[in-house]
Amino acid sequence: MFEKNEMIFGVRAVIEAIEAGKEIDKILIKKDIQSDLSKELFAALKGTVIPVQRVPIERINKITMKNHQGVIAFISSITYQKVEDLVPFLFEEGKNPFLVLLDGITDVRNFGAIARTCECAGVDGVIIPSRNSVSVNADAVKTSAGALHTLPVCRESNLTQTIKFLKDSGFRIVGATEKGDYDYTKADYKNPVCIIMGAEDTGIPYEHLALCDEWVKIPIMGKIQSLNVSVAAGVLIYEVLKQRGFDNNQE
Repeated sequence: MFEKNEMIFGVRAVIEAIEAGKEIDKILIKKDIQSDLSKELFAALKGTVIPVQRVPIERINKITMKNHQGVIAFISSITYQKVEDLVPFLFEEGKNPFLVLLDGITDVRNFGAIARTCECAGVDGVIIPSRNSVSVNADAVKTSAGALHTLPVCRESNLTQTIKFLKDSGFRIVGATEKGDYDYTKADYKNPVCIIMGAEDTGIPYEHLALCDEWVKIPIMGKIQSLNVSVAAGVLIYEVLKQRGFDNNQE
C-alpha cells in the first residue's frame, strides 16, 4: 500500500509508474506541454482509465516547486477493481450481489459518507466513472472512517457498457431520480441489484437512466425539494436490506 498522499513528479517517473502498474488516482499535466517525452507519456496513458487534467503551470507550482517538468501523478489510496472481475467472484461466492453506482458524484465528503454506509450495510461494491467523478484520495478514506480500505471500488471508463454488463449478468438496475415513476419502497431489490445515484445538481444522465429497469424517488414533504445524496443513498441502501430480510433486532 502506497502512502496516502504520495505524489510522483516528472514525465519519466510518471511513465515508469504507469508502466509498472501503480494505482494512480489522477495526473495533472501542464496545458501547453510539448516534448518527445510528453508524447511517450500520452502513449503510455492510452488504454488506461487514469483521469488526466490539463492545467495551468501555476496550479502545479502551488502543489510543489520540485522539478516536476509539468507533470504530477497522485497515487491512489486503494487498489481499484474491475466490474467484470468482481461480479463473477460474487456469484462464485454464492452471494446475492448488491452494488451501488455513483454517477457523477464529485464531493469527496458525500462519497466518503456513502462508502461508509455501504460498508456498514454489507454492499458488495461501489462503481465510479474514471472521469467527472470523485476519486479515492486520503480525504475520502478519512470521511469513510476507513471503509474504503475494505469496500471494493470499481473505476470504469464507460458506464453505459458497465450497466449493460450488469444487466446481462442478471442485475436489476434501479435509478434514484426525482423523475421516478413511484416510491422507492415499491421497487424490487430482492435479487441481484445495482442502485444508481446521480449528482445532486444534474442527476443521472438520461443515457444511463434509459438503461434502468426502474426509476424510483424518495418522497419529499418539505419546501427543500432534494436530499443530500449521501442521505438519499442511505435510505435506499437500507430499503434493500429490509426487503432482503434484514433483522434489526439480531445480535
